[in-house]
Amino acid sequence: MPIARKTFFAGVRAAVFGGRLTGDQVAGMEAILTRFERRGWGDPRCLAYMLATAHHETAARMQPVRETLAATDDDAIAILERAWRGGRLPWVATPYWRRDADGKSWLGRGLVQLTHKANYAAMSRVTGADLLAEPDLALRPDIAVAILLSGMTEGTFTGHRLKDYFDGQKADWIGARRIINGLERAGKVAATARLFDAAIRAGL
Repeated sequence: MPIARKTFFAGVRAAVFGGRLTGDQVAGMEAILTRFERRGWGDPRCLAYMLATAHHETAARMQPVRETLAATDDDAIAILERAWRGGRLPWVATPYWRRDADGKSWLGRGLVQLTHKANYAAMSRVTGADLLAEPDLALRPDIAVAILLSGMTEGTFTGHRLKDYFDGQKADWIGARRIINGLERAGKVAATARLFDAAIRAGL
C-alpha cells in the first residue's frame, strides 16, 4: 500500500527532525520509501526501523556518508586512528580502516556504515556493483539503499534480520539493533523507529 508522502513527511518533520527537513533528507527518505514499496514488504515496522537505522548511522542526514562524516578516506582514517589510539574504540580489535596491500580502506560507507572487506564482497554480490574494485560505490544513493534494505531484510550484516524482530504480534524495537551492531544505542534507535512508524501508519 502506498504511503501518503505529504502526511508522512509532515509527521517526521515535526517528530524526528525538529520541525525542518532539507531537500537531501527528503530525497534520501523518498528513495528508501520507494524501494520498500516496490519490493512489496508490507510490515511498516520494518520500514520504520530501516529509516531509523539510516537516521542514526548518517547523523540524521539520510544520505550515504563516509564513517566519521569525513569528506575523504584519508580524513576518516586519520580520525579513526586517533580515536582508536586514544582508547575511544574499545570494541575494535583490529583497525579495519587501515589501507590494505592494494591501498583500499574498508571503513564504513553508506546508509548503514558497511565495513570490512568480506561485507563489501557480500554486498557486491547482492547489488551487482563491484564494491571490491571501488568501495566508494557504497556511497552512491541507489547502491546504499539496496545495501540497507537487503542487509536488514536478509540478515547479511550479522545474521539477524528484521523478520526476527517484527513478525505478527512480535515487535522487539530494542533487540532489532542486533541486525546492525549489537545493542549499541539500541534505545535511541528504537525511540526514533517508533516515531517513524507513527508517521508511516498515519500515511497509510
